[in-house]
Amino acid sequence: MKSWLNLTDIWILKRWGNHMTPLDEGRLTFTFSGDSLATQYDDWTFYKSHIQSAWGGCKAIDFICVHQRQTWLIEVKDYRIDRRTKILDFGDEIALKVRDTLAGLAAARCNANDADERRMAGEALQCKKLRVVLHLEQPRNPSKLFPQVIDPSKMTQKLKQKLKAVDAHPRVVDKHSLKSNPDMCWSVDESSSYKH
Repeated sequence: MKSWLNLTDIWILKRWGNHMTPLDEGRLTFTFSGDSLATQYDDWTFYKSHIQSAWGGCKAIDFICVHQRQTWLIEVKDYRIDRRTKILDFGDEIALKVRDTLAGLAAARCNANDADERRMAGEALQCKKLRVVLHLEQPRNPSKLFPQVIDPSKMTQKLKQKLKAVDAHPRVVDKHSLKSNPDMCWSVDESSSYKH
């Protein structure tokens, strides 16, 4: 199969995450395949300087990954130790993050001062398909002290309703079920650099 990477993609790979540069989110390390472009969007200078405080406050998806003409918007939640304390409905929270991230990418493509962020936004927005993934870690053996906070199948249905204009088939995965999704070009392991 012919790779769709062009010279701009190769240049971006040097700056953004690839199989050589894993990305951490809390206790988890995401390792993206070498033929993908991946970035931690909520760390972008453009997001922090312009989008985060725009329109009364905007949210951000954790990772953006471009692979085989698809843009993956990946939100990460780990409730294995820390419980959910936010009042906002979880499905609404994810939908807001997706909406705000797409608006931020559109603005960054034209207005980001950082050339790498501007190029990555352009790559993400020129893809043929948008995909949404909630990576959700919960206790493997729920207890009264650490219950399963979210039913993954119910959350998948809720996200389908709220995000159908963006992705009619959003997914909810954890590091074990991720392995049964071969179109997702990343793996997840426990982070060795996590500090409390």
